[in-house]
Amino acid sequence: MDVQGATNQPVSFTTQTQYPLPSQKFMIPTTWRRYHLSQLVNKALGLEKAIPFDFLVRGEILRTTLAEWCAERGVGEEETLEIEYIESVLPPQKMSEFPHESWVSSVSCKLSSHFLTAAYDGHLRAFDLSRTTVLDIPLHTAPITSFTLLPSPSSSSSASTMDDGYTVLTASQDLTAQITKITLPGIHGPASSKALATLHLHTAPLSSVSVDSKGKQVLTSSWDGLIGLWDTSIPSSDEIPEPEGTSSSADRKKRRKLQKDDGEKPKRKAPLNVLKSHVGRVSKVVWTNDDEGALSCGFDSTVRTWDVENGVCTQTITASEKPLLDIAQTSNGQSALAVSTDRTMTMYDLRIQNLSAATASFLHPATPSCLAVHSSSPSSSSPSISAIAPASTNQVVTGAYDGVVRVWDVRSTKAAVALVQSFQ
Repeated sequence: MDVQGATNQPVSFTTQTQYPLPSQKFMIPTTWRRYHLSQLVNKALGLEKAIPFDFLVRGEILRTTLAEWCAERGVGEEETLEIEYIESVLPPQKMSEFPHESWVSSVSCKLSSHFLTAAYDGHLRAFDLSRTTVLDIPLHTAPITSFTLLPSPSSSSSASTMDDGYTVLTASQDLTAQITKITLPGIHGPASSKALATLHLHTAPLSSVSVDSKGKQVLTSSWDGLIGLWDTSIPSSDEIPEPEGTSSSADRKKRRKLQKDDGEKPKRKAPLNVLKSHVGRVSKVVWTNDDEGALSCGFDSTVRTWDVENGVCTQTITASEKPLLDIAQTSNGQSALAVSTDRTMTMYDLRIQNLSAATASFLHPATPSCLAVHSSSPSSSSPSISAIAPASTNQVVTGAYDGVVRVWDVRSTKAAVALVQSFQ
């Protein structure tokens, strides 16, 4: 790998992977790129099977030769560079498709043998690994915007995984959220569903729903600027009376059709508390990693933190006139990531309350619509990347309206580490 005439740059390597090198200094030809450095590390480690590595130099993933990188930043030949190596993220390979008759708004891969999807036709669907549709149920009279599986709580009095079934919470543009028990086909019988309760608070379409790690409390967000707090218990009777004369004949007929197989109407639940602070549409609300609070973002260009127990907004971070579309907390709990209509994903330090809270920005060629982060809690209801490697705690996945899914390393803002075209 030596190149005649090339100058050498002193380099020391660090890593947070399970493949550390002894502390020493290397003289590296400045014509080398990522591939050559990866070969060097593999040879120095003496690995039987080669592992591809990427390299972070002062917070940027190396995409050029060392000479080009040093020339752009005015780094001299005698200056020692500290380079961190991380395992490369290989682009995902497309395996199959799951056709739908309507736009898909939400997907869950939390079941080991099935995929669950929600769509704008108001249906929840389950697919097995052979792409067969094993469940297709209409739950709402309008598009489903978000859904989540409820974890099994320690208390048997709450909605949970029951027998061979699962409890699903959906949010819809029909102004309600719904708790539904679904049963997938198996040794206990065919697929089935039963609506247990509907959640009534909002006066505009719901944008998201999030459940805590114990499966006991739920947060809903809406375009009406409100966030609702609920428990997952099923009441014995309606907590909110059904209004008279407020729905059209067509809506009533559709609701009766959805409920005809249940034998019993779902109970109407009231919220435990209402969180008020946003002055525009709330795009997303999620529980914090410790379940002690919540994070939200909205079209009022703010990120807000909440004391859920007392229903109080504890912190407001104001962005610069850009509606925020999705939010997630980083695994260390110190920062939040939010995507916005200005085609960026921004990292905010939750310990700072002004514009300086924005610590990093990740530019997209098209508006990013959603993001997912590594979750430290396996039962977390927040979007998560199913990964075991420690490096995944620094990785974020975004989806955008150009149809490209991007994998980012939060330590490098210049470019995504992997791309996958979700459709052609």
